[in-house]
Amino acid sequence: MTTPTPFRPVVLFDLDGTLVDTIPLIVASYRHAFFTVLGEEVDEARARAWIGRPLLEALLEESPEHGHALDAEYRRWNLANTERLIRRVDGVPRLLADLAAAGVRTAVVTSKRRETAALALAAAGIEDAVEVVAGLEDTARHKPAPDPLLHGAAALGVDTSECVYVGDAVVDLRAARAAGCAAVAVTWGAGDRAALVEEAPDAVVDDVTALAAALLGTGPDPARRG
Repeated sequence: MTTPTPFRPVVLFDLDGTLVDTIPLIVASYRHAFFTVLGEEVDEARARAWIGRPLLEALLEESPEHGHALDAEYRRWNLANTERLIRRVDGVPRLLADLAAAGVRTAVVTSKRRETAALALAAAGIEDAVEVVAGLEDTARHKPAPDPLLHGAAALGVDTSECVYVGDAVVDLRAARAAGCAAVAVTWGAGDRAALVEEAPDAVVDDVTALAAALLGTGPDPARRG
């Protein structure tokens, strides 16, 4: 039997809604912060639209006057409730182990602060499964700019042409293209599937089994969108 050839030798992963199901935690944190600081109710669709962007940037855009207060209250409540509300994505630990066994190197590139990202990875039991965690503090510009992905690749000592970035948001796919990475979209996070398909990534996958097939070359051609 021929050994499958991985799609790319390096996989950079988004965190929220990709490796870890933090979406309920994030939505609840936004809703709590807006209600506590402004007395304002935020619906889920509005909160989900902010996911993938740096937190303070999104909050200042929504409320220049109260953005910093919203940021502080969001972070306080989010940290206090991370362990209670975070969920694992079924199959991710096995996927990371299979990638390592195939010699594929992995890193996380996220808009979260590194400390918060580390808590999420630990809550999901995968804190030791990636080589590098690149967070908000590591670059001045953030997704959809390519800088975070360029930093993640540099931290691994590889060129972005060797990397595929896996994420659940349009900004992830745009950052991947801008950085010269291949791009794979997952649909179990915050992003709308039709919007992800419209960005023309190398693959759009609906579960971790399909993601493993795309990354490890064990299934349909990962260049085929669908």
